[in-house]
Amino acid sequence: MKDMSHQAQELRHRRGFIALVLTLTALLGVTGFLAASSVAGNARANSTVSLGKTKLGMILLNSRGHTLYMFAKDRNGKSACSGTCARFWPPLLSSGKPTAGAGVKPSLLGKTTRSDGRLQVTYNKHPLYTYALDKQARQTRGEGNLAFGARWWAVSARGTKVGKPATTTTTTTTTGCAYPPCP
Repeated sequence: MKDMSHQAQELRHRRGFIALVLTLTALLGVTGFLAASSVAGNARANSTVSLGKTKLGMILLNSRGHTLYMFAKDRNGKSACSGTCARFWPPLLSSGKPTAGAGVKPSLLGKTTRSDGRLQVTYNKHPLYTYALDKQARQTRGEGNLAFGARWWAVSARGTKVGKPATTTTTTTTTGCAYPPCP
């Protein structure tokens, strides 16, 4: 009889422990989801778009200094990027009027309504995005990428694609002489 009450008590402790573990797991999951949502570009009251120097030249940046991109598949000022696409290319969202920072023309800033009802910042009628793999300010890893059916481009102050800067090539000619002194 003593063993049965001891087993029952042990069973209650195990159930309590399991309930505690499940509760903590759920809390960690919610915390992770909220953190991921924050990274993915939750709407800010007023998003700021500025111009900054990168290896591509002067391009649009968000308030954290991250490169802003345009998606070649977007049409008529509407985003063609949602779901998995938007996890890799988070849209620049704003619940208020976007703010023009240094070098940005306020008349080119606007907003468009996304398929989920949120407001996305536009520049020269192009919806703006960041790139999840640009971990630091002014990185341009997304430039020219072909993903989700079209290319992604950093955005210039005019609101057009920047494109990678041209590389210079040097040509040399040889006379057929392998070792100096040559004739």
